[in-house]
Amino acid sequence: MCTQSKAATLMAKIPLADIDPSGVFKYVLIRIHSKDSDKDDSIEIVRGYGWAEYHADIYEKVSEELEKDGHLECECIGGGRIKHDAQAKKIHVYGYSMGYGRAEHAVSTEKLKAQYPDYEVTWDNEGY
Repeated sequence: MCTQSKAATLMAKIPLADIDPSGVFKYVLIRIHSKDSDKDDSIEIVRGYGWAEYHADIYEKVSEELEKDGHLECECIGGGRIKHDAQAKKIHVYGYSMGYGRAEHAVSTEKLKAQYPDYEVTWDNEGY
């Protein structure tokens, strides 16, 4: 019988992308691992919010919430900016984080496309 670890069950419930409904804001790409398993199971998630003054503000809030039960461990693997135009159904990912470096925007874009399948989602490495 195959059973999932507590961490795998928790990771399966985490949305791959969560961003503000519109505007231009900072985002981070976070890798989540199981603390309980020797397996190399991990997922990557995108989080972007206009309230954040720094990329670290987003990472600290999200990682604190995800790590609170002791089963998951987070690491920030980069950041950038997102321009979300809900009316035009467009999301553009670009730039970098001074503290975490540039996220793999291609990975972030795939997570966003899954969350927003009817949007045009683009990226480039230009800008801050």
